[in-house]
Amino acid sequence: MMMSIEPPAAVMGLPLPSAESTGDELFRMGMLYSTGQGGAPLDYVSAHMLFNLAAMRGSVEAKVYRKELSQEMASEDVAEAQRQARQWLAHG
Repeated sequence: MMMSIEPPAAVMGLPLPSAESTGDELFRMGMLYSTGQGGAPLDYVSAHMLFNLAAMRGSVEAKVYRKELSQEMASEDVAEAQRQARQWLAHG
């Protein structure tokens, strides 16, 4: 029985945030995941996490999109996105 394993986003050609990513770069990555464009999967948790990080780095647009997106998400998904953002900050 073969199991399908998703390759990491970097292998799929998707951008991954680095510790040096600017607010604008993080915002653009969030847009990819919030719309499912540019080869990114439609993933609101990842999009919210990226918008959250972008907002922390000064992106005003990210604050607006994060708020709008959170209204479309289940509260547990918002909590997961916030947890992932904290984890990224701790390891970034």
